[in-house]
Amino acid sequence: MLITDVAEGVHLIQHANVNCWLLEDDDGLTLVDAGLPGTWSELEDGVNTLGHRLEDIRTLVLTHAHFDHVGMARRLVRQLGLPVHAHSEDHELAAHPFRYAHENPIALYPLKHPRALPVLGSMVLAGAAFVRGVQEVQPLTVDTELAVPGRPKVIATPGHTYGHVALHLPGRDAVITGDALVTLDPYTAFTGPRLVAGAATADEAQALSSLDAIAATEARNVLPGHGNPWTRGAGRAVEVARRNGMA
Repeated sequence: MLITDVAEGVHLIQHANVNCWLLEDDDGLTLVDAGLPGTWSELEDGVNTLGHRLEDIRTLVLTHAHFDHVGMARRLVRQLGLPVHAHSEDHELAAHPFRYAHENPIALYPLKHPRALPVLGSMVLAGAAFVRGVQEVQPLTVDTELAVPGRPKVIATPGHTYGHVALHLPGRDAVITGDALVTLDPYTAFTGPRLVAGAATADEAQALSSLDAIAATEARNVLPGHGNPWTRGAGRAVEVARRNGMA
């Protein structure tokens, strides 16, 4: 599903409870996060609806390298020759996207939170079990503006993964938070601003600390890796996320 202009020139592709973002300007498109393998047709249809071709995507930027955010990366590299950017701390994870650190056993969550099963099931149906990593990854430098369409500024937000970043779009009053702050936790199906459960978060204390960087953007539009956009401001989103804590 494509939702256009969530913020100015920022478009959402939402499939299998995972979000990808297209940043559009006169230089083309930047894809932020690569969803799951089954998202390919959604990406192609979305790009066409915007009046572009897949070849107009200039680069892929990863907020982090978990399997549900690199699902199309290998195909994008092989089919389009697309450059992929991620924080150096996540390069090994990009190559092996299931070898991620997490604080709590994953198997406990479906038992404790059965209403999350449809969420996780949709991810499986979208090819979660068949994600393969990508080796060709270029580093990101934090506190810099990327010379790619949309000109996002890279913000360090470690904790969910050790190399997690958010992308601030000051001119568009938006911040793409990846999984540093979500409005749907896939492991519990809880909604509203929060951290992702310990089943997929490497360091809760670090993740909580990173919320400060998101609040500091003062962006009105908070664009997460899972769940719907939040339009009541980054400060308020962080306040609610801290109150909700981590499952």
